[in-house]
Amino acid sequence: MKNLLVDARMIKSSGIGTYLENILLRIIPMKKNFNVTLLGDKKILSEMFPDTNIIHCTCSIYSVREQIELNRKITKEYDLLWSPHYNIPFLTSTKTLVTVHDFFHLDMPQFVSGINKKLYSKFMFKILARKASKVITVSEFSKSRALIHLGRNADCKVNVVYNGVGEDWFEFRGEKKFNKPYILYVGNVKPHKNLRSLIKAYEILQEDIKEDLVIVGKKEGFITGDDSISDISEELANKITFTGYVGDEELKAWVKGAKALIFPSLYEGFGLPPLEAMACGTPVLTSHAASLPEVCEQAAIYFDPYDVEDMAKKIKETLQDEETLQVLSKKGLAQATKFTWEKSVAQHLKVIESLL
Repeated sequence: MKNLLVDARMIKSSGIGTYLENILLRIIPMKKNFNVTLLGDKKILSEMFPDTNIIHCTCSIYSVREQIELNRKITKEYDLLWSPHYNIPFLTSTKTLVTVHDFFHLDMPQFVSGINKKLYSKFMFKILARKASKVITVSEFSKSRALIHLGRNADCKVNVVYNGVGEDWFEFRGEKKFNKPYILYVGNVKPHKNLRSLIKAYEILQEDIKEDLVIVGKKEGFITGDDSISDISEELANKITFTGYVGDEELKAWVKGAKALIFPSLYEGFGLPPLEAMACGTPVLTSHAASLPEVCEQAAIYFDPYDVEDMAKKIKETLQDEETLQVLSKKGLAQATKFTWEKSVAQHLKVIESLL
């Protein structure tokens, strides 16, 4: 029986954690021809995946200790290491499968603070190009970037496997969180998410729309990470709500109750929030950037994320057209059904078994 070791240290991280949890919750219960061992915080993992082999490891990602400790704990009894992020151990000789969600650090260095982070990412991707037996990317867009950064000869080792949308998004019937009409942004509050432009567009629209703007994300991170809201007028600030961090059920309630989701990001390797909104029947307006047109296809209204006037125009026109909102809701629901975790798991297993 072959042995698969999964680096699950990021199981509670947003984005990668959601991806990892959904894949593992489906793979582990299956009767497979290989054993699964998880590497990470034993207390957390044992609660999430009872009766699963676990190697306790809590070393921080991107650290020197990470490389030393992983090399020590990844022994020869493991036939394959699957890492859900590019921070792979470069000292071990174990065959390695790596999921690369995006190449943000290389593609948009203007948003990466500190020369150390930039140098580290360049170094790690060079190691990955040489060491990884197979690479999974979560979109064709990310694969195209992989072939640029890893080299065209990496084509044979790069596999595109899309993320999925959880069934609970389609089935959610919870109560609304707000008693006023609102448009919604969901996502990490980082500069490349382009919230500065969204707020500027929203300010332009004050005479034309009645909806409030709700931002699901930490306000503190927004202020320090994007430095965008210190000069907002008091009148405008009264129409913008920052929810802070919210749990899964509350998030679904915010998404379900929104008039529309606005997703102005400049860069996404996949972009799950638009699909989750579509699964709730919520219309989506998104930037025409990176992987978003690939994932959303004809089920969204697109705008230029670098053109605030265009963003404002598209938001206004959509909100004032009830027929368009209804069409987007129906198209979005159909689009979201194309992406399931079951499909994703089946494709992951195909790659894993080919390596084992």
